[in-house]
Amino acid sequence: MKIRHSEMHSGKVEVPMTPMIDIVFQLLVFFIMSFKIVQPEGDFNIRMPLPASNAPAAPSELPVFNLRMAAAANGDLEQLSMDSRVFEGEDRFAKLHGYIRGMINDAGGPGTAEDQEVEINADFDLKYDYVMRAITALSGYIENGQRHQLIEKIRLTPPKESP
Repeated sequence: MKIRHSEMHSGKVEVPMTPMIDIVFQLLVFFIMSFKIVQPEGDFNIRMPLPASNAPAAPSELPVFNLRMAAAANGDLEQLSMDSRVFEGEDRFAKLHGYIRGMINDAGGPGTAEDQEVEINADFDLKYDYVMRAITALSGYIENGQRHQLIEKIRLTPPKESP
């Protein structure tokens, strides 16, 4: 007697691979396209002004760099200047970064200006993004995967509302 059951399952069962590969590639493309590279945020020390105290800041042996950031009526950055030097153009923060590197004689090593201090005097109406870009330009940079610290001590003057 012949068993019919074995004849029915003698054929191969094929798994459809093409839809599975399509889904895998779609998931791969989704994750690649949705991946956001986060720039390292500034790791810096900021000495904020005390709210009610009129005590002077801690004395420093080096002169403090004064960074002035003037705002336009719409909150955009109108003028960026450090002491008597004015930085203009679209790449003014890159110019500021180069100027700082030249001032502190950055040799590319970490921790080159630990004692240098910068005071940022920004207008009250200035957009936050400009202040953060200035702090990023002052605080350091990443080169060849290594972080180089430029100026560690950054403080902000108390904001004054425009009249």
